[in-house]
Amino acid sequence: MSSVPPIETPPDESRQPQPAAHAPAAPRAARGVRSRPGQALTWAALAVAGLALVASVSLWQKLGNLQEQLARQSADSSSQAIEARALARQAQELARDASARVSVNETRLSEVALQRTQLEELMQSLSRSRDENLVVDIESSLRLAQQQAQLTGSVEPMLAALKTADQRIARAAQPRLAPLQRAIQHDSDRIKSASVTDTPGLLARLDELARQVDDLPVLNAVANAPGRRPAPPANGTAPAGAAAQAQDWWNNTAGKALALVRDEMRNLVRVSRIDQPEAALLAPEQSFFLRENLKLKLLNARLGVLARQTESARADLAAAATQINKYFDPASRRTQSAATLLLQLQGQLKAVELPRLDETLTALATAAAGR
Repeated sequence: MSSVPPIETPPDESRQPQPAAHAPAAPRAARGVRSRPGQALTWAALAVAGLALVASVSLWQKLGNLQEQLARQSADSSSQAIEARALARQAQELARDASARVSVNETRLSEVALQRTQLEELMQSLSRSRDENLVVDIESSLRLAQQQAQLTGSVEPMLAALKTADQRIARAAQPRLAPLQRAIQHDSDRIKSASVTDTPGLLARLDELARQVDDLPVLNAVANAPGRRPAPPANGTAPAGAAAQAQDWWNNTAGKALALVRDEMRNLVRVSRIDQPEAALLAPEQSFFLRENLKLKLLNARLGVLARQTESARADLAAAATQINKYFDPASRRTQSAATLLLQLQGQLKAVELPRLDETLTALATAAAGR
């Protein structure tokens, strides 16, 4: 607090040094004139001193008020400073807590990010392994279906395997398997449009032809003698006498005997044209081995069809056709039917090659490689 400067008071005239007693006394008129200005000065000094006192008192009061205000403001400032320190301390504590929580959250966030990365890698690994297993299963099923088609001679196993593979890929919903799905569709269309021999029907026709061999007539076979003519049926009315019955019996017996003799005489000599001398010299006992040999050739052709040996089966059918045309009667309807059936079988063996699943297998190899 600043100090108030002291009020300077005029020097008191009473304190002025008195003239020496030994000075001579002034005249009274001059003394009266000199005393009036001194009193005026005294009163003026007193007035100034009073004003100064009043001013000093008012200044002292103002100074006290200022001191009180300053004290109150200082106390308020001190309390506010204390509160500010407390708030600052709380803010620091909150900042420490916030920083600790932020650090904990960052740690947890990093852990969550790491777990997410690991989970994504695990999901990708599972997805890749699932896709790889799917690709391997589809490839094995298609190769097995191709082998079955080669064994059975039918494209139905391959079509069924392609349809199943397409359905599995559609359920998987993997974009990188879209080329494989397109390849499967192309192979399906190509197999459906391909002309393939009906192997089961071909085998059934070969079996039917082998069963007809025993009924084929040999070229040098002798015609069978016609049987005896049956007796005419009786008309319901018997002859009147025994003589009529004896006459009828005699007529029937004589007629039958004459017919039998006539037929035997006709079969004694038979004239025919045989272009193959081997067929004319074929003994009746050798016809059995001829038929068995023909059956063996048809059986070899059947085995060649099953083994997909097209050339071997075609050669066996050609040999069988040569034997039928050489040793069997070409005028017989059975021989003609057998020869026609052989020609049809040879024509069907020309298109016995089955289509392959090359495009689908290439797409499977590409998908398995991860490209």
